Amino acid sequence: MTTGFKITEVKAREILDSRGNPTVEVDLKAGNIIKRALIPSGASTGSYEAVELRDNEKRYMGKGVLKAVSNVNNIIAKEIIGMDCRNQEEIDDRMIELDGTKNKSVLGANAILGVSIAAAKVSARLMDIPLHERLAQLSNNKNEFIMPVPQMNVMNGGKHAGIDNDPQEHMLMPIGAKSFAEAVRMCAETYQTLKGLLKQKYGAGGTNIADEGGFAPPMQSVEERLELMLKAVEDAGYAGKIKFALDPAASEFYRDGIYNVRGKEMTSLEMVDFYKGLIDKFGIISIEDGFAENDFTGFAAMTKEVGKRVQIVGDDLLVTNVERINMALDSSACNSLLLKVNQVGTLTEAISAASLAFKNNWTVVVSHRSGETEDPFIADLVMGIGANQTKFGAPARSDRCAKYNELMRIEDQLGSKVKYAKLSFGN
Repeated sequence: MTTGFKITEVKAREILDSRGNPTVEVDLKAGNIIKRALIPSGASTGSYEAVELRDNEKRYMGKGVLKAVSNVNNIIAKEIIGMDCRNQEEIDDRMIELDGTKNKSVLGANAILGVSIAAAKVSARLMDIPLHERLAQLSNNKNEFIMPVPQMNVMNGGKHAGIDNDPQEHMLMPIGAKSFAEAVRMCAETYQTLKGLLKQKYGAGGTNIADEGGFAPPMQSVEERLELMLKAVEDAGYAGKIKFALDPAASEFYRDGIYNVRGKEMTSLEMVDFYKGLIDKFGIISIEDGFAENDFTGFAAMTKEVGKRVQIVGDDLLVTNVERINMALDSSACNSLLLKVNQVGTLTEAISAASLAFKNNWTVVVSHRSGETEDPFIADLVMGIGANQTKFGAPARSDRCAKYNELMRIEDQLGSKVKYAKLSFGN
């Protein structure tokens, strides 16, 4: 091992995420380089996700992360100091072994992931290559770099907006853009147009925003939100160039085999018909978590009905976990993976999940969490693994725009060598 790549210092601390809740930050040093990783946190989390370790004490209303911080500083650091930062899989495996549980409940996924991501960042810098190139190496991605199509969350319901029994996210997908910078501009202009329409209809209170920067107006149905989004797209001049995506987060309104959407009760098959109506009326090309996290039957029925023309994305269903993905493959439950690195807790495991999805001709959407940070790491990740789609929230708030800005920098640096993704659906 070259001495300059040896990890010499690991230091974690407690900081705040975009919701003002504590989260973990890790600094890692090798050679003369120190890099930092900031870990996000979800609100509507799947029950199969790796454990986000919280203190459950009085400070920060129980949400403190000093236990996770201590686990990095007093347990993990002692084990990985001296390891080669280029040996990503070896580092991640050592932490998994050290934790000793299936869901990382001893050390905490938020502790382990901070070290995992920081090691990748340091190795890229010491190897003198961009982070997205280093992540391409780690994922064995030998394809040309492609700029991703974003899914931008511009209207919120559900848990993100404090509403019960309600679909959660309504997103723009600028499939007609010619570059990522143009895609961002198209969505930003539509977002501002939508803001004007909401202000005109509801006054200043109609433009209140939820966790991910999307508007949370007092609307009574998903149809009403999509109608206004459609008008915003048309008024902004992008009819036909921007399609829609939904993330209902259906586990939040599912109980005892029945889905309750704003007081209307439906079975899984009735939900399929409900979504088909939205698809046909509003040009929706992607639906994420349209069914509860264990409703493989509902997912499979939806995929069978519309899977050739619509992306059926598993989030709570799959939780970036190879075991859950294999279950979905066995039942033909979906055709796309939502990749959230903190759901599984190490970079190596997240890359394995993406590789399995690609191997089975699924799409992969690299996603943020509702409680985000200013760390743009996932912008490099989507480029590195060749996912071709992002889900980073609205074109608003620095915690979201940091990712879009980083991708625009990458596009600018790559110049004519990089193209904007063309999706196999929705065109």
